[in-house]
Amino acid sequence: MRIGSWKNWALGCAAAFVAGSAYATPVPGGINFQPAATETAEHVHAFHTEVLIIITAITVFVTLLLLWVMIRYNKRANPVAKKFSHNTTVEILWTVIPVLILIWIAKGSFPLLYEQDVMPDVAETEIVDVKVYGRQWYWSYIYGEGDDSLEYDSNMIQAADLKAGMIQQLSVDNPMVAPAGKYVRLSVTASDVIHAWAMPAFALKVDAVPGRLNQLWFKTDKPGVYYGQCSELCGDRHSGMPIELRVLPQDQYDAWLAHAKTSLSEARAYLDQVQPLTAQVASR
Repeated sequence: MRIGSWKNWALGCAAAFVAGSAYATPVPGGINFQPAATETAEHVHAFHTEVLIIITAITVFVTLLLLWVMIRYNKRANPVAKKFSHNTTVEILWTVIPVLILIWIAKGSFPLLYEQDVMPDVAETEIVDVKVYGRQWYWSYIYGEGDDSLEYDSNMIQAADLKAGMIQQLSVDNPMVAPAGKYVRLSVTASDVIHAWAMPAFALKVDAVPGRLNQLWFKTDKPGVYYGQCSELCGDRHSGMPIELRVLPQDQYDAWLAHAKTSLSEARAYLDQVQPLTAQVASR
């Protein structure tokens, strides 16, 4: 099967996973990626599959070559060894082939890195801006600017306070919320030490560095609940900085934003109403 066919297969599998689940959470004993929730994440998964196929092919080839050498050229089968020091053809091949493989990997990886980093040129009306602050040890989110802005903190819910559908060390009191179908531009920084905002289902990770503003973006058409964590060792409560992201249809997002500007408790109650976490238990 050609690499292009494998890529289409991987993209199809990723799309099927996203279509079948509105929740992306870690799974005990899981060894694969979380289901891709964005087109960029699907591309990352497909590229990973392609590279994994190449690595597997190289591993099988080298293993067979070693077995052949051990059987064909051991002392019993080949008592009189040939004496030579160079083979120009072999030396050219083992230099050129790895270089070609690395060029192929670079050809796929650099455009993908650009895609993750640079947001497409779209109208400002299609963009939602969110400022993200990493703090010891919680996240702060800011929507909008000036008197009409919304700012709140997002803290991990302690084990004793967990409710039905919540996940220990991942659920938070005030999740980040984003609209489905819109480009979300995150401006990420930190107020104390280096943190990192990471969302596996979106194939996103960026450092939050004091005094520096980093940006990343995402767009997902799949409403649901997604989880990430701080991925930079930031102190003794580093494990207490989860990220809970709720993606809502545009009308529900607008309603949540209106509630949040009035009362965060009302906003949380609205979230639990339109996107109950009990459904998450059934999907895992």
